[in-house]
Amino acid sequence: MGFIHKQNQKGKIMELLNEELLKELISVSQAPCISLYMPTHRSFPENLQDPIRFKNIIKQLEDNLLQQYTANEVQKLLDPLIVFDNKTETWNHTLDGLAIFRNSDDFKAIGLQVPVEELLVISDKFHTKPIRHYLQTVDRYHILGLSLNDIKLFEGNRDSLIEVELPVGMPKTLADALGTEVTEKHSTVASYGGVGGDSSAMHHGQGAKNDEEEKDTEKFFRIIAGAIYENFSKPSSLPLILAALPEHHNLFHKVSKNPFLISKGIAVNYNSVKIDILNKLAWDIIESNYLQKLGDMVDKFEQARANGLGLDNIDQVIEAAKAGRVENILIEADRLIPKNLENKTSQKANITNYSLPQLDDLLDDISELVTKMGGKVTIIPKEKMPTNTGLAATLRY
Repeated sequence: MGFIHKQNQKGKIMELLNEELLKELISVSQAPCISLYMPTHRSFPENLQDPIRFKNIIKQLEDNLLQQYTANEVQKLLDPLIVFDNKTETWNHTLDGLAIFRNSDDFKAIGLQVPVEELLVISDKFHTKPIRHYLQTVDRYHILGLSLNDIKLFEGNRDSLIEVELPVGMPKTLADALGTEVTEKHSTVASYGGVGGDSSAMHHGQGAKNDEEEKDTEKFFRIIAGAIYENFSKPSSLPLILAALPEHHNLFHKVSKNPFLISKGIAVNYNSVKIDILNKLAWDIIESNYLQKLGDMVDKFEQARANGLGLDNIDQVIEAAKAGRVENILIEADRLIPKNLENKTSQKANITNYSLPQLDDLLDDISELVTKMGGKVTIIPKEKMPTNTGLAATLRY
């Protein structure tokens, strides 16, 4: 979905949004916890409105904070947001959304790959529902678009496909990856004369040239395969589909050690097809795996229920979650129960209401509790749920 943008002396460092970050955010419970979400834009001229919108939200945030804290305390809380706003690269590299989390100890700004509603929450914990639900859905996947002159990474689900920003410094072409190595080799083969005009270099035949090119390609693919695994597949555990010309598939699979790379790929030049077609081709591959995963999860719950370790009663699940007994829980997508764990009608929070979604959701609170206690949460479609209560929990004991 996104990356964390951290600033240091060398500039912007990108970190993939993953479950570890989510656990870090939900473990915080020290007021004030500021959660800010806003849609952003990737291109001109739409992105001109983003810094203006951000400044307006910061002003609203300041007004809210001054009702409870001193001017000095408020200024210290706002300082990292102001620095972030004033960085040129902040608004030159926007994606589809922005999430910011700030308390007295930490500041995180996350570029999101999907649009979000504008929202500001000041509470005793961070509001993570938008990013948490995205991370916990089971239909996500990556596509690696690969050629010798360009690479792109996409993240998709059943309904959409978006391009993912690659880390700064990651090579995107064969020349980027190999630098002068590839240039010197190919220039030697292609030369019309040796030192002093000697034409002996012409004896290099097509076979030698092809061997050099194949070695370069193999090195390039190995570098790309390793970078994609370390930066994306390993942290996210998402299945990876290769989209490349037919002749590149065997070599890439040969050099890749990525356990998430699916054997079946898309044998096309990814730049030659529209993104909705690419999404359909990928979903045709992913769908069977997706349905198998859902089936396995439901079967595991039904077996656990038969053994007295499966619950769908909300009160019982809450007690089990508080005790750390929930190993896995299935949550019905788009289901909302307008309560929280304390059965109050509203959360204790200051909320600036733009297009405010419902914050009080018992299923959301249960999801957060299970995650915090080391359990796994999966959001699945209503039609695949094995219960009618909105949840299905498998217990450790």
